[in-house]
Amino acid sequence: MLTDEERTTIVRYRIERALDTLNEVDYLVQMHFYNNAANRLYYACYYAASALLIANQVSTKSHDGVRQMFSSKFVKTGVFPSYFGRIYSELFSARQTGDYEDLFNHSSVTVSMLIPKATEFVDSVKKEVEMWLINH
Repeated sequence: MLTDEERTTIVRYRIERALDTLNEVDYLVQMHFYNNAANRLYYACYYAASALLIANQVSTKSHDGVRQMFSSKFVKTGVFPSYFGRIYSELFSARQTGDYEDLFNHSSVTVSMLIPKATEFVDSVKKEVEMWLINH
């Protein structure tokens, strides 16, 4: 069980990590590392979603658990629009494909379509986390 101070520290760290990870993508795209860019886009959203879950004392043990709990606690309840669940799943799938499928490379077109989705996701979740931080 985390103390309030520990929870706040971890939440701040995860949001910072989400933003830093999102910022890595431009460099990776410039260098044509599209699989790595897709990976970082997913992880930016993962860090943001996990920050929000931690803030709300929701425990998960896996990446799939973060996806399921984010959807259950924040998409299905209307905090975020339903397409946020689809964005997160799409990024998860892109990461899985790029990381684990042999002889597969994402294209610049695919990654360029994922960037604004991941950015919107992280920015929106960050705003929700900031509201939580103001109140704690």
